[in-house]
Amino acid sequence: MPRPQLHNDTLAPAVVPGHPHTRYIVVRQDDVWFIKFDGDEYGPYKTEGDAMLFAIDAAHNLGELGEDAQVLLMDENGNPLAAWTHGKDPYPPGALAFRSANPEPLC
Repeated sequence: MPRPQLHNDTLAPAVVPGHPHTRYIVVRQDDVWFIKFDGDEYGPYKTEGDAMLFAIDAAHNLGELGEDAQVLLMDENGNPLAAWTHGKDPYPPGALAFRSANPEPLC
């Protein structure tokens, strides 16, 4: 069964209610991946892993400046899943050390 695709008009929330983190959101659009942050979109990246590593690096840098930074992965249904959180998950992430294989639901 093919995976549903997110499109440019897909809104990725910059803030998820009840979760006071600065968020980098990794989303799939067609066959590439993008990072959405603070109303801007970065990419494309060829793989989910590439996008996740760039997002984690950026979130780590903000975390080091005192922000509660987190990386979310949008699932096939458009639900945000926590994939990496500054201060909770290791940095730098090892190969696939981030939780994208089994991210935590936010709700």
